[in-house]
Amino acid sequence: MNQIPATYAANPEQSLGRRAPEPAPQYRTEFQRDRDRIIHSKAFRRLEYKTQVFVNHEGDLYRTRLTHSLEVAQIARSVARSMGLNEDLTEAIALAHDLGHTPFGHAGQDELNACMSAYGGFEHNLQSLRVVDVLEDSYAEFSGINLTFETREGILKHCAVKHAQTLGDVGERFLNKTQPTLEAQLTNLADEIAYNNHDIEDGLRSGLITLAQLQDVPVFASEYQQVTQAYPALQGRRLIRETLRRMIGNMVVDLIESSQAAIRASGVQSVTDVRAQPLALMRYGDDMRQQKNVLKKFLRENLYFHPTVYRMTWRARKVIRALFEAYWQDTRLLTPKYQAFAKQYEMQEGEVGRARAIADFIAGMTDRYAMREYGQLFDLAGIR
Repeated sequence: MNQIPATYAANPEQSLGRRAPEPAPQYRTEFQRDRDRIIHSKAFRRLEYKTQVFVNHEGDLYRTRLTHSLEVAQIARSVARSMGLNEDLTEAIALAHDLGHTPFGHAGQDELNACMSAYGGFEHNLQSLRVVDVLEDSYAEFSGINLTFETREGILKHCAVKHAQTLGDVGERFLNKTQPTLEAQLTNLADEIAYNNHDIEDGLRSGLITLAQLQDVPVFASEYQQVTQAYPALQGRRLIRETLRRMIGNMVVDLIESSQAAIRASGVQSVTDVRAQPLALMRYGDDMRQQKNVLKKFLRENLYFHPTVYRMTWRARKVIRALFEAYWQDTRLLTPKYQAFAKQYEMQEGEVGRARAIADFIAGMTDRYAMREYGQLFDLAGIR
């Protein structure tokens, strides 16, 4: 296994720096400092009580945003080590990539975006960047946690051009059509590997999808058949876990080998070369990419839009909408910190600023905080 840094790996000694200059850290690198600040942030702790697919109170064994982020970090760091990429930067991006996610998963995000449609919309990647740049408040000399450019760039996986134009250096790649570091590219794909596989496990645990249905998904069925042939007496969760373990392994191997081939073919020798590539170099092979797309379609049709999940997400959207409208009507319902933000932002940007402060408050909530807040403002009967 290659542990010697590749020439095209991100180098913490050559970082493009932080928004607020700071003395270099002692006994750790710049990217290690980023990772440590993320782990100690309030937003990271709140991920424990934010929905992945199943609302947090539906069961203790389902994934949350926190466990998902840890799984992404494990996969991404393993791949980074095997490819000679920077493990610490990879881990920092993985741990921070969902810091701006709303309560109630994608349903919460979609509803908050709808609430914000007249005020610039809401994107959770942008919100994750906003958390680390502005909303965290643990340091005397700056707002946010003042991460390096490379970590901030990796957090911002996607961004509309209209927003990129307002973000300065970290938004330039969306305007210039350049690539981020390989560590950022890797983390984006590790995110997919993690959620595709653990959503299968959570879906099976919940009973909303079945092993019989999954026989129509080649990337699962082939591994399942091999496991049942090798261990004919294996049943239940051990059978599922063994199948998923092999699926993850195959996806990771394909990602490493396909990416290494693309890197060799491109001839890149530095991070500058990586940024100049027309396409991302971290990638799956054609067959695995097609199989992954079949799996994603299956999960969308059979799990994410399952009537039981849809009912949960419908109720969640109702909570988000009601909270936004209540705060919009009277910002004194916000906590003192966000009342001050609402006043400050409204003076600067008018109604857009006021809405942004409300979105900041709601996006920072955990599932249970949002439910409790709804209960304090409205009748909670029927929402649980």
